[in-house]
Amino acid sequence: MRSPSELTAETLPSLDLQTALAALPPPWPDAGLRPLIRERLKRSQVCVVVIDDDPTGTQTVHDVPVLTTWDEAELESELQSGAPVVYLLSNSRALPQGEAVALAREIGANLRRAAAAAGRDLEVISRSDSTLRGHFPAETDALAEALGLRPDAVVIAPYFREGGRYTLDGVHYVQQGQLLVPAAQTEFALDSAFGYRHSDLRCWAEEKSDGRWKADAVVTLPLPTIRLGGPQGVLPLVLEASDGQPLIVNAADDRDLEVVVAALAQARDRGKRFLYRTAASFAKVRGGITDRSLLGPHDFALPTNAGGGLVVVGSYVARSSRQLARLLAQPGWVPVEVEVAALVDSARRGAALATAAEALSAALTNGRDAVLYTSREHLAGGSPGESLAIGGAVSDALVALVAGLPLRPRYLIAKGGITSSDLATRALGVRRAVVMGQIAPGVPVWRLSADSHWPDLPYVVFPGNVGDDETLAEVAEALRIARQ
Repeated sequence: MRSPSELTAETLPSLDLQTALAALPPPWPDAGLRPLIRERLKRSQVCVVVIDDDPTGTQTVHDVPVLTTWDEAELESELQSGAPVVYLLSNSRALPQGEAVALAREIGANLRRAAAAAGRDLEVISRSDSTLRGHFPAETDALAEALGLRPDAVVIAPYFREGGRYTLDGVHYVQQGQLLVPAAQTEFALDSAFGYRHSDLRCWAEEKSDGRWKADAVVTLPLPTIRLGGPQGVLPLVLEASDGQPLIVNAADDRDLEVVVAALAQARDRGKRFLYRTAASFAKVRGGITDRSLLGPHDFALPTNAGGGLVVVGSYVARSSRQLARLLAQPGWVPVEVEVAALVDSARRGAALATAAEALSAALTNGRDAVLYTSREHLAGGSPGESLAIGGAVSDALVALVAGLPLRPRYLIAKGGITSSDLATRALGVRRAVVMGQIAPGVPVWRLSADSHWPDLPYVVFPGNVGDDETLAEVAEALRIARQ
């Protein structure tokens, strides 16, 4: 095996998906781990709190509450309800690092006091993007400090089956067709705010921590150990963790996560404490949440006294653009494009918004389905902060357009993590929602609470980097059928 220092994005080859997976030992055979994880949570009265840096982290769960506010009283009430899993939507990926750190400290401190008042113990997951983008380790450092937690390890688990994200031999891959491409060789690593150079998570941890953690000192949980040894084989490795070091989870199947979580739970019983930086699949397994079949048109009772449906596409990654093109090629949609360059130009912004608002109003009032989308060019600033500010200006425009709609749409699909977060909290006034389930793999649907702007609205949180080229059109068509 090559050393971590040699495993860089510049030298790592892509892998054939089927060949790579076939070369692995079969998954651990015990299919009963997930219910045992859930039962252990109930007995211990531990609440798994998932702090989600955009709302796409709910893409693997169902029947769990999502809070968009975190004052102590609301947190205490939610914890007293006995819920085993609670999501908090921080949307911190849309913030500059300093603001994200301040927010993490605020949430952590409020959680600590609310848990003490409710008599609950916590396990906290910092749920982030499965393609390694976000404020790490700044957020986990701030959370640990505010929670009063001295973790023995920060568990890093970006595996996400629904999105084609696999971690093999410490290297994180993104599925593209039948290839597994090292993550640092994909468009996600070129993110103007959160770019990175390494696909090997040991080297990635060193890069992101500015050398605080050295790659050759980062611990990984090997897949052969996970699959051949089960929880008892993994437990000794977990028990050795100390001083908050990164603990990399290799995974190519949900069962791999179940084995690791079972071992972590046993280690916790022995006094070990962990903080987590993971993708959505880990959050599901840590909460013991069972898999459920996809939602279909029969799961929605859409009102007949509302306007047409609405799709909002803010994500600009190539996959989103291809999905948008497929959707617009279908008959019956009213396209409403807003030019990004105009939205960041104070002299042109007002006119661009007025034109888009008029087109949206006409379409929805006449019962027609509309697609509101940003032009596909990506404007990057001269620094990560400037790039985030440009993204904020675009998101502000989409929020203003949705908040100004003259009537409720029958359904709303929001494409992009930051887009869906900002629309939920700022345009729809969502303080609490319940995740109904997924309408496509990795695409969650929320049912909005009574105090939101449009109660019971089916709100589809569609991540920018999920699905194939046809998925957005297929989801939209399912909701069009449901309203007939």
